[in-house]
Amino acid sequence: MKVNFTSRHFKLHETLQQQIKEKLETLDKYNGNILHVDVILYFERAINSIKTCELNVKLRNKLLIAKETSEDFAKSADRAIDRMSTQLSKIHAKKKDIKRIAKQVKYASRESEVAEEVDVM
Repeated sequence: MKVNFTSRHFKLHETLQQQIKEKLETLDKYNGNILHVDVILYFERAINSIKTCELNVKLRNKLLIAKETSEDFAKSADRAIDRMSTQLSKIHAKKKDIKRIAKQVKYASRESEVAEEVDVM
């Protein structure tokens, strides 16, 4: 997974960058098809010190976005990663449901074919 960092109006420290990168590695357990992640950190208001973290996760056919604000970049990043993990787990659950339904339909069609063959005999 490729991770790009963008910091607007400040210089991003290496320690914060490493912390965020380590936490982003946990997203692989929800979906292994993540192509790249863009992490954008910026001040929403310099006066009140509201810091925003925005995650853009690119999958094969989707772009997922999570945006969180707080008084600290680390907290904002944690909340955004939690929100992204929720989105990824929902996508994973939908895929599992689609596969389960497809199996049920396939099994039901096989049963009807067998029943028709028995009726013909």
